[in-house]
Amino acid sequence: MAEPFAAEGWPLDEARSRILAALEPCLDQEVVPLVKGLGRVSAEPLVSQAAVPGFRASIMDGYAIAGDAMPTIGERWQLVGVSSAGEPFAGSLGAGEAIRIMTGAMVPDGSGRVLPQELVTRQGARDIHLQRDCGGNPWIRQPTEEAAPGQVLLPAGQRLGPADLGRLASCGVESLAVTPQPRIGLLITGDELLPAGAERAAGQIWESNSALLEALLQRLGYAVTSKRVVGDQPEPLRLALLDLAQGCDVVVSTGGVSAGDSDWIRGLVAELGEVCFWKLFLKPGRPFAWGRIGRTPFFGLPGNPVAAAITALQLLWPALQHLEGAEPQLLPRLRVALENDLKRGAGRPELARAELVVAPEGQLLARVSGSQASSRIGSLQGADLLLEIPAAMGCVEAGTELWAQVLRLPIF
Repeated sequence: MAEPFAAEGWPLDEARSRILAALEPCLDQEVVPLVKGLGRVSAEPLVSQAAVPGFRASIMDGYAIAGDAMPTIGERWQLVGVSSAGEPFAGSLGAGEAIRIMTGAMVPDGSGRVLPQELVTRQGARDIHLQRDCGGNPWIRQPTEEAAPGQVLLPAGQRLGPADLGRLASCGVESLAVTPQPRIGLLITGDELLPAGAERAAGQIWESNSALLEALLQRLGYAVTSKRVVGDQPEPLRLALLDLAQGCDVVVSTGGVSAGDSDWIRGLVAELGEVCFWKLFLKPGRPFAWGRIGRTPFFGLPGNPVAAAITALQLLWPALQHLEGAEPQLLPRLRVALENDLKRGAGRPELARAELVVAPEGQLLARVSGSQASSRIGSLQGADLLLEIPAAMGCVEAGTELWAQVLRLPIF
Protein backbone atom coordinates (compact mmCIF):
# COMPACT_ATOMS: atom_id res chain seq x y z
CA MET A 1 0.00 0.00 0.00
CA ALA A 2 1.35 3.42 -0.92
CA GLU A 3 2.16 5.69 2.00
CA PRO A 4 0.07 8.84 2.48
CA PHE A 5 1.47 11.95 0.81
CA ALA A 6 3.55 9.76 -1.55
CA ALA A 7 2.30 11.48 -4.69
CA GLU A 8 3.00 15.05 -3.57
CA GLY A 9 5.82 14.30 -1.12
CA TRP A 10 6.01 14.42 2.66
CA PRO A 11 4.96 17.55 4.58
CA LEU A 12 7.91 19.24 6.23
CA ASP A 13 6.93 18.47 9.84
CA GLU A 14 6.29 14.81 9.03
CA ALA A 15 9.61 14.49 7.21
CA ARG A 16 11.47 16.07 10.12
CA SER A 17 9.78 13.78 12.65
CA ARG A 18 10.62 10.68 10.63
CA ILE A 19 14.27 11.64 10.28
CA LEU A 20 14.73 12.48 13.96
CA ALA A 21 12.99 9.27 15.06
CA ALA A 22 15.42 7.22 12.97
CA LEU A 23 18.62 8.80 14.37
CA GLU A 24 20.48 7.85 17.53
CA PRO A 25 22.58 10.53 19.28
CA CYS A 26 26.26 9.77 19.79
CA LEU A 27 27.05 8.74 23.37
CA ASP A 28 30.79 9.49 23.18
CA GLN A 29 32.34 12.56 24.79
CA GLU A 30 35.54 14.54 24.87
CA VAL A 31 36.96 17.05 27.35
CA VAL A 32 37.81 20.50 25.99
CA PRO A 33 39.11 23.69 27.61
CA LEU A 34 36.32 26.09 28.51
CA VAL A 35 37.34 28.59 25.82
CA LYS A 36 36.91 25.84 23.18
CA GLY A 37 33.38 25.05 24.30
CA LEU A 38 31.50 27.75 22.39
CA GLY A 39 28.80 26.16 20.27
CA ARG A 40 29.43 22.65 21.59
CA VAL A 41 26.95 20.48 23.51
CA SER A 42 27.53 19.50 27.14
CA ALA A 43 27.85 15.74 27.58
CA GLU A 44 26.99 15.69 31.28
CA PRO A 45 25.57 18.02 33.93
CA LEU A 46 27.97 20.52 35.52
CA VAL A 47 27.55 21.15 39.24
CA SER A 48 28.95 24.05 41.23
CA GLN A 49 31.64 22.98 43.65
CA ALA A 50 31.39 26.10 45.80
CA ALA A 51 29.26 29.13 46.57
CA VAL A 52 29.76 31.98 44.11
CA PRO A 53 30.80 34.70 44.82
CA GLY A 54 31.30 32.95 48.17
CA PHE A 55 31.08 36.07 50.33
CA ARG A 56 28.81 39.05 50.79
CA ALA A 57 29.95 41.69 48.31
CA SER A 58 29.12 45.35 47.93
CA ILE A 59 27.13 46.28 44.84
CA MET A 60 28.08 49.97 45.13
CA ASP A 61 30.97 52.25 46.01
CA GLY A 62 30.03 53.66 49.41
CA TYR A 63 30.11 52.83 53.10
CA ALA A 64 29.31 49.60 54.93
CA ILE A 65 27.66 50.48 58.22
CA ALA A 66 27.18 48.47 61.39
CA GLY A 67 23.87 46.62 61.84
CA ASP A 68 21.03 46.15 59.39
CA ALA A 69 18.44 48.56 60.77
CA MET A 70 17.06 51.23 58.43
CA PRO A 71 19.23 54.34 59.03
CA THR A 72 17.71 57.80 59.38
CA ILE A 73 18.78 61.07 57.78
CA GLY A 74 21.43 62.74 59.91
CA GLU A 75 22.61 59.50 61.56
CA ARG A 76 26.40 59.36 62.06
CA TRP A 77 29.14 56.72 61.99
CA GLN A 78 32.86 56.63 62.57
CA LEU A 79 35.13 55.21 59.85
CA VAL A 80 37.40 52.42 61.06
CA GLY A 81 38.87 51.05 57.82
CA VAL A 82 38.55 50.23 54.12
CA SER A 83 37.44 47.17 52.14
CA SER A 84 38.60 47.01 48.52
CA ALA A 85 38.07 44.33 45.87
CA GLY A 86 40.52 41.57 46.71
CA GLU A 87 41.64 43.32 49.95
CA PRO A 88 38.88 42.89 52.56
CA PHE A 89 38.68 44.73 55.85
CA ALA A 90 40.06 42.57 58.66
CA GLY A 91 37.60 42.51 61.50
CA SER A 92 33.93 43.16 62.20
CA LEU A 93 31.93 46.32 62.77
CA GLY A 94 30.52 47.39 66.12
CA ALA A 95 27.77 49.87 66.89
CA GLY A 96 28.35 53.29 65.32
CA GLU A 97 31.17 52.05 63.08
CA ALA A 98 31.49 52.04 59.29
CA ILE A 99 34.11 51.37 56.63
CA ARG A 100 34.77 52.77 53.20
CA ILE A 101 33.89 50.00 50.69
CA MET A 102 34.29 49.57 46.93
CA THR A 103 32.12 47.73 44.40
CA GLY A 104 32.78 44.00 44.61
CA ALA A 105 34.59 44.23 47.95
CA MET A 106 33.75 41.94 50.87
CA VAL A 107 31.20 43.27 53.36
CA PRO A 108 32.55 42.67 56.89
CA ASP A 109 30.76 40.83 59.66
CA GLY A 110 28.53 43.08 61.71
CA SER A 111 27.32 45.03 58.64
CA GLY A 112 23.98 44.47 56.95
CA ARG A 113 23.85 47.52 54.71
CA VAL A 114 25.94 49.57 52.29
CA LEU A 115 25.17 53.26 51.84
CA PRO A 116 25.89 54.55 48.30
CA GLN A 117 28.52 57.27 48.49
CA GLU A 118 26.29 59.92 46.91
CA LEU A 119 23.95 59.72 49.92
CA VAL A 120 26.69 60.29 52.48
CA THR A 121 28.68 63.35 53.57
CA ARG A 122 32.10 63.07 55.19
CA GLN A 123 33.19 65.40 57.97
CA GLY A 124 36.89 65.31 58.63
CA ALA A 125 38.90 62.15 58.16
CA ARG A 126 36.72 59.68 60.07
CA ASP A 127 33.15 60.92 60.50
CA ILE A 128 30.27 60.43 58.05
CA HIS A 129 26.55 61.13 58.22
CA LEU A 130 23.54 60.22 56.07
CA GLN A 131 22.42 63.23 54.07
CA ARG A 132 19.51 61.74 52.08
CA ASP A 133 16.99 58.91 52.39
CA CYS A 134 18.70 55.64 51.46
CA GLY A 135 15.65 53.51 50.61
CA GLY A 136 15.24 49.83 51.39
CA ASN A 137 17.93 48.30 49.19
CA PRO A 138 20.90 47.08 51.30
CA TRP A 139 23.17 47.01 48.19
CA ILE A 140 24.78 43.71 49.18
CA ARG A 141 25.30 40.75 46.88
CA GLN A 142 24.70 37.46 48.71
CA PRO A 143 27.32 34.63 48.81
CA THR A 144 25.19 32.29 46.66
CA GLU A 145 23.85 34.90 44.22
CA GLU A 146 25.46 33.21 41.20
CA ALA A 147 25.56 29.65 42.48
CA ALA A 148 25.19 27.56 45.62
CA PRO A 149 27.32 24.46 46.31
CA GLY A 150 25.80 21.49 44.47
CA GLN A 151 23.66 23.67 42.19
CA VAL A 152 23.38 22.45 38.59
CA LEU A 153 25.00 25.10 36.42
CA LEU A 154 24.40 23.35 33.13
CA PRO A 155 22.34 20.27 32.20
CA ALA A 156 23.52 17.64 29.75
CA GLY A 157 22.58 18.39 26.17
CA GLN A 158 22.94 22.18 26.49
CA ARG A 159 24.30 24.14 23.52
CA LEU A 160 27.00 26.37 25.02
CA GLY A 161 26.74 30.10 24.38
CA PRO A 162 28.88 33.01 25.61
CA ALA A 163 26.72 33.47 28.73
CA ASP A 164 27.11 29.78 29.63
CA LEU A 165 30.90 29.99 29.30
CA GLY A 166 31.03 33.20 31.31
CA ARG A 167 28.98 31.73 34.14
CA LEU A 168 31.04 28.53 34.20
CA ALA A 169 34.24 30.57 34.32
CA SER A 170 32.83 32.60 37.24
CA CYS A 171 32.26 29.30 39.05
CA GLY A 172 35.85 28.13 38.56
CA VAL A 173 35.24 25.67 35.70
CA GLU A 174 38.24 25.40 33.37
CA SER A 175 37.22 22.43 31.18
CA LEU A 176 34.13 20.40 30.43
CA ALA A 177 32.93 17.26 28.65
CA VAL A 178 31.18 17.79 25.32
CA THR A 179 29.72 15.46 22.73
CA PRO A 180 31.55 15.00 19.42
CA GLN A 181 30.28 16.96 16.46
CA PRO A 182 29.06 14.90 13.49
CA ARG A 183 31.59 14.54 10.68
CA ILE A 184 29.88 15.79 7.53
CA GLY A 185 30.69 14.55 4.03
CA LEU A 186 29.48 16.81 1.21
CA LEU A 187 28.95 15.61 -2.35
CA ILE A 188 28.19 18.15 -5.09
CA THR A 189 26.99 16.62 -8.36
CA GLY A 190 26.57 17.91 -11.90
CA ASP A 191 28.27 17.73 -15.30
CA GLU A 192 27.65 21.45 -15.83
CA LEU A 193 29.62 22.61 -12.79
CA LEU A 194 32.89 24.52 -12.98
CA PRO A 195 35.12 25.83 -10.19
CA ALA A 196 35.06 29.57 -9.65
CA GLY A 197 37.53 31.35 -11.91
CA ALA A 198 37.38 28.74 -14.68
CA GLU A 199 36.34 29.82 -18.17
CA ARG A 200 32.79 28.80 -19.00
CA ALA A 201 31.68 26.98 -22.11
CA ALA A 202 28.09 27.01 -23.36
CA GLY A 203 25.69 25.50 -20.81
CA GLN A 204 28.15 25.51 -17.91
CA ILE A 205 27.81 27.30 -14.56
CA TRP A 206 30.18 28.08 -11.72
CA GLU A 207 29.63 25.73 -8.80
CA SER A 208 28.17 27.54 -5.79
CA ASN A 209 26.45 24.92 -3.63
CA SER A 210 29.61 23.92 -1.77
CA ALA A 211 30.40 27.53 -0.80
CA LEU A 212 26.78 28.20 0.21
CA LEU A 213 26.33 25.02 2.25
CA GLU A 214 29.76 25.05 3.88
CA ALA A 215 29.21 28.66 4.97
CA LEU A 216 25.68 27.91 6.19
CA LEU A 217 26.86 24.93 8.21
CA GLN A 218 29.73 26.96 9.61
CA ARG A 219 27.27 29.67 10.68
CA LEU A 220 25.25 26.95 12.43
CA GLY A 221 28.35 25.66 14.20
CA TYR A 222 29.36 22.71 12.01
CA ALA A 223 32.26 22.00 9.68
CA VAL A 224 32.38 19.95 6.49
CA THR A 225 34.94 17.19 7.04
CA SER A 226 35.24 15.97 3.46
CA LYS A 227 33.97 17.31 0.12
CA ARG A 228 33.69 15.96 -3.41
CA VAL A 229 32.51 17.60 -6.64
CA VAL A 230 31.63 14.84 -9.13
CA GLY A 231 30.00 14.81 -12.55
CA ASP A 232 26.84 12.89 -13.39
CA GLN A 233 28.54 9.53 -13.95
CA PRO A 234 27.32 6.54 -11.90
CA GLU A 235 30.61 4.83 -11.08
CA PRO A 236 32.49 7.93 -9.83
CA LEU A 237 29.37 8.89 -7.86
CA ARG A 238 29.17 5.40 -6.32
CA LEU A 239 32.79 5.57 -5.21
CA ALA A 240 32.35 9.06 -3.78
CA LEU A 241 29.26 8.01 -1.80
CA LEU A 242 31.04 4.95 -0.38
CA ASP A 243 34.16 6.91 0.49
CA LEU A 244 32.21 9.68 2.26
CA ALA A 245 30.02 7.16 4.12
CA GLN A 246 33.06 5.31 5.43
CA GLY A 247 34.81 8.43 6.72
CA CYS A 248 31.90 10.55 7.94
CA ASP A 249 28.90 10.37 10.26
CA VAL A 250 26.54 12.04 7.78
CA VAL A 251 26.60 12.22 3.98
CA VAL A 252 24.97 15.22 2.29
CA SER A 253 24.59 15.53 -1.47
CA THR A 254 23.10 18.15 -3.76
CA GLY A 255 21.41 17.24 -7.02
CA GLY A 256 20.80 13.89 -8.64
CA VAL A 257 17.86 12.75 -6.47
CA SER A 258 15.04 13.59 -8.87
CA ALA A 259 13.82 11.49 -11.82
CA GLY A 260 15.90 12.82 -14.72
CA ASP A 261 18.08 10.71 -16.99
CA SER A 262 21.25 11.86 -15.22
CA ASP A 263 19.85 11.74 -11.67
CA TRP A 264 21.86 8.79 -10.36
CA ILE A 265 22.12 9.55 -6.65
CA ARG A 266 18.79 8.19 -5.41
CA GLY A 267 19.26 4.88 -7.21
CA LEU A 268 22.83 4.52 -5.98
CA VAL A 269 21.84 5.19 -2.37
CA ALA A 270 19.05 2.59 -2.66
CA GLU A 271 21.62 0.11 -3.97
CA LEU A 272 24.20 0.91 -1.25
CA GLY A 273 21.69 1.13 1.59
CA GLU A 274 18.14 2.42 1.49
CA VAL A 275 16.07 5.44 0.52
CA CYS A 276 13.49 5.87 3.27
CA PHE A 277 11.56 8.56 1.43
CA TRP A 278 11.97 11.17 -1.24
CA LYS A 279 10.07 14.28 -2.28
CA LEU A 280 8.85 17.01 0.04
CA PHE A 281 5.52 18.77 -0.15
CA LEU A 282 7.36 22.07 -0.07
CA LYS A 283 8.51 24.96 -2.23
CA PRO A 284 11.44 25.25 -2.65
CA GLY A 285 12.72 21.75 -1.91
CA ARG A 286 10.55 19.06 -3.48
CA PRO A 287 13.43 16.83 -4.73
CA PHE A 288 14.77 15.81 -1.31
CA ALA A 289 15.80 12.26 -0.33
CA TRP A 290 16.50 10.73 3.06
CA GLY A 291 18.04 7.33 3.68
CA ARG A 292 21.24 5.51 4.61
CA ILE A 293 24.42 4.36 2.93
CA GLY A 294 25.18 1.28 4.96
CA ARG A 295 24.63 2.64 8.48
CA THR A 296 25.50 6.26 7.62
CA PRO A 297 22.58 8.72 7.40
CA PHE A 298 22.16 10.28 3.96
CA PHE A 299 20.54 13.61 3.08
CA GLY A 300 19.93 14.20 -0.62
CA LEU A 301 19.34 17.93 -1.02
CA PRO A 302 17.96 19.52 -4.20
CA GLY A 303 20.41 20.77 -6.79
CA ASN A 304 19.13 24.35 -6.92
CA PRO A 305 21.11 26.35 -4.35
CA VAL A 306 18.22 28.09 -2.56
CA ALA A 307 16.29 24.83 -2.26
CA ALA A 308 19.44 23.11 -0.99
CA ALA A 309 19.98 25.78 1.67
CA ILE A 310 16.33 25.83 2.78
CA THR A 311 16.05 22.05 3.12
CA ALA A 312 19.40 21.92 4.92
CA LEU A 313 18.09 24.47 7.42
CA GLN A 314 14.77 22.70 7.90
CA LEU A 315 15.89 19.04 7.97
CA LEU A 316 19.68 18.61 8.09
CA TRP A 317 20.27 21.15 10.88
CA PRO A 318 17.78 19.56 13.35
CA ALA A 319 19.27 16.15 12.57
CA LEU A 320 22.82 17.35 13.29
CA GLN A 321 21.67 18.81 16.60
CA HIS A 322 20.00 15.51 17.51
CA LEU A 323 23.09 13.49 16.58
CA GLU A 324 25.16 15.79 18.78
CA GLY A 325 22.92 15.05 21.78
CA ALA A 326 21.03 18.35 21.91
CA GLU A 327 17.28 18.87 21.73
CA PRO A 328 16.78 20.22 18.20
CA GLN A 329 16.05 23.94 18.27
CA LEU A 330 14.13 25.17 15.25
CA LEU A 331 14.01 28.75 14.05
CA PRO A 332 11.75 30.97 16.19
CA ARG A 333 8.49 32.11 14.60
CA LEU A 334 6.46 35.32 14.70
CA ARG A 335 3.46 36.85 12.97
CA VAL A 336 4.14 39.54 10.41
CA ALA A 337 2.10 41.41 7.82
CA LEU A 338 3.14 41.38 4.18
CA GLU A 339 4.31 44.83 3.07
CA ASN A 340 3.74 44.25 -0.63
CA ASP A 341 1.74 41.89 -2.86
CA LEU A 342 3.32 38.51 -3.53
CA LYS A 343 2.47 36.65 -6.74
CA ARG A 344 2.44 32.86 -6.55
CA GLY A 345 0.41 29.87 -7.57
CA ALA A 346 -1.43 27.68 -5.08
CA GLY A 347 -0.41 24.05 -4.83
CA ARG A 348 2.51 23.66 -2.39
CA PRO A 349 3.33 25.35 0.90
CA GLU A 350 6.17 27.81 0.39
CA LEU A 351 8.98 29.27 2.46
CA ALA A 352 9.47 32.68 0.85
CA ARG A 353 12.53 34.79 1.66
CA ALA A 354 11.72 38.23 3.07
CA GLU A 355 13.25 41.23 4.80
CA LEU A 356 11.90 42.26 8.21
CA VAL A 357 11.03 45.96 8.31
CA VAL A 358 9.32 48.09 10.94
CA ALA A 359 6.54 50.47 9.90
CA PRO A 360 6.54 54.01 11.35
CA GLU A 361 3.78 53.00 13.77
CA GLY A 362 5.85 50.03 14.97
CA GLN A 363 4.14 47.19 13.06
CA LEU A 364 6.42 44.35 11.89
CA LEU A 365 6.28 43.90 8.12
CA ALA A 366 7.74 41.37 5.70
CA ARG A 367 9.13 42.80 2.47
CA VAL A 368 9.54 40.40 -0.45
CA SER A 369 11.57 41.70 -3.37
CA GLY A 370 12.84 40.09 -6.56
CA SER A 371 12.34 36.60 -7.90
CA GLN A 372 11.73 33.73 -5.47
CA ALA A 373 13.17 31.17 -7.91
CA SER A 374 15.02 28.35 -6.15
CA SER A 375 18.01 28.91 -8.43
CA ARG A 376 18.43 32.58 -7.43
CA ILE A 377 20.83 32.82 -4.48
CA GLY A 378 20.19 36.57 -4.38
CA SER A 379 16.83 35.85 -2.74
CA LEU A 380 18.76 34.72 0.35
CA GLN A 381 20.84 37.89 0.60
CA GLY A 382 19.57 40.12 3.36
CA ALA A 383 16.75 37.69 4.19
CA ASP A 384 15.55 37.98 7.79
CA LEU A 385 12.52 35.74 7.44
CA LEU A 386 11.14 32.61 5.83
CA LEU A 387 7.46 33.38 5.25
CA GLU A 388 5.27 30.31 5.75
CA ILE A 389 2.69 30.47 2.94
CA PRO A 390 -0.01 27.74 3.08
CA ALA A 391 -0.43 25.44 0.09
CA ALA A 392 -3.95 26.58 -0.75
CA MET A 393 -3.04 30.28 -0.79
CA GLY A 394 -2.49 31.81 -4.20
CA CYS A 395 -1.35 35.39 -4.67
CA VAL A 396 -0.92 37.05 -1.29
CA GLU A 397 -2.11 40.62 -0.86
CA ALA A 398 -0.26 43.30 1.07
CA GLY A 399 -1.42 43.41 4.70
CA THR A 400 -2.00 39.65 4.94
CA GLU A 401 -0.64 38.28 8.21
CA LEU A 402 1.54 35.17 8.03
CA TRP A 403 3.75 33.13 10.28
CA ALA A 404 7.44 33.60 9.58
CA GLN A 405 10.62 31.85 10.71
CA VAL A 406 13.26 34.25 11.97
CA LEU A 407 16.67 33.84 10.30
CA ARG A 408 18.70 35.26 13.16
CA LEU A 409 20.68 33.21 15.65
CA PRO A 410 20.79 34.10 19.37
CA ILE A 411 23.81 36.01 20.64
CA PHE A 412 24.05 34.76 24.23
